[in-house]
Amino acid sequence: MAITQISLPLPVLPEGWSAPNDFKAIGTLSTPNQRNLEPVGPHFLAHARRKRHKRTFSEDERIQAQEHVKKVEDDDGDNISEPEDPLMLGRDAKDWKGQDHYAVLGLSKHRYRATDSQIKRAHRKKVLRHHPDKRAATGSSEDDSFFKCIQKAFEILTDPAKRRQYDSIDENANVDPPSKKAASKSPSTFYKLWGSVFESEARFSKIQPVPLLGNDKSTKEEVEEFYNFWFNFQSWRSFEYQDEDVPDDNENRDQKRHVERKNNNARKKKKTEDTARLRQLVDDCLAGDERIKKFRKEARAGKDKKRLDREAEEKRIAEEAKKAKEEQERLLKEKEVAEKAEKAEGKKAKDAAKNAAKKNKRVLKGSVKDANYLLPEGESAPAKRIDEVLGDVEAVMGKIDNEELASLAGKLGGLKLAEEVGGVWKEEVKRLEGQGRLKAGETKILGS
Repeated sequence: MAITQISLPLPVLPEGWSAPNDFKAIGTLSTPNQRNLEPVGPHFLAHARRKRHKRTFSEDERIQAQEHVKKVEDDDGDNISEPEDPLMLGRDAKDWKGQDHYAVLGLSKHRYRATDSQIKRAHRKKVLRHHPDKRAATGSSEDDSFFKCIQKAFEILTDPAKRRQYDSIDENANVDPPSKKAASKSPSTFYKLWGSVFESEARFSKIQPVPLLGNDKSTKEEVEEFYNFWFNFQSWRSFEYQDEDVPDDNENRDQKRHVERKNNNARKKKKTEDTARLRQLVDDCLAGDERIKKFRKEARAGKDKKRLDREAEEKRIAEEAKKAKEEQERLLKEKEVAEKAEKAEGKKAKDAAKNAAKKNKRVLKGSVKDANYLLPEGESAPAKRIDEVLGDVEAVMGKIDNEELASLAGKLGGLKLAEEVGGVWKEEVKRLEGQGRLKAGETKILGS
């Protein structure tokens, strides 16, 4: 590479510049004081610690690292500390899909509830304890297989997508359903045990928050909402964490598609099985829920009450209809009896009137007979005279009603003389002719 050199002269001083000659001091230095300085700070403390314990730099750093690890463990002991299983420490790092990532980091009791902060702290704690360099420094013969398990667990649990896939198949977080005997000890035990089961299953719900099981004081609406939600549960579980690894090489595309189809079918099968499992859980809980039995009993009691009320109302209506029918029949019968009596009475009256009319007619006919058919006394009445007088009587009787007949019979009653009887008949004929009921000349004897 060529090097170029550039000359940059100092700038020329301005004209009239006289600083060295015109400099004037405006103050003086203070009198010097003697002070004692003490060494402080972390480096001095480290130096003092090494001198006191007679350690070399490497020894002091190793001891300080051990104390730091112990301090970290003590700080996080209450939240993320749990005993390490010897079998887990000897796991093969290649079988990372089969390991319990939460147990590897010491988060078994937290699992899907573990926060990012807890995961990072647990990872730091495990790294400080199982780092290969630290193991080598302490003279341990343990290989770095478990350390790789730690790193893989941290990789899975800090990646949201991968952690969701692992949580989807993490059956260690499930709560086993209680037995029928254990759940039936008391209502509070039933709701406590089954509530834990559904709280565990709720982590798979697409819809949040999830309705709670509640207790024996829950309302019917709350219980129905709970069971309706779980009978129509929408799970996000995908089961893709358990997929068979798909080959990445381009030379075996058919095998790749075959593995992908196989994985998809396996996911669908596991999804169907999980749905059936969850439905069975809900059915078992529903079968032992005393609240459902109580609500059904109340519903049956309500239906029975409605049925009894309906039957009572129908009975009342039937009785009222029966009474109305009986009353109608009674009134009809009374009416028939009254009509029959009235008819009998009318017939009787009619018969009496008829008899009276006959009697009155006999009186009328007898009046002309007793009056010698209106001829002078002692004169014999010929047959023609008799026929003419009786014909006039029949003509008059045919024009008058029963009342007029009775009135006329009353007037003629007791009369014997032809003049008197003839006068009464003459007046009657004249009256009827005046009313137009009898034509003039229609009578031959009585009207003359």
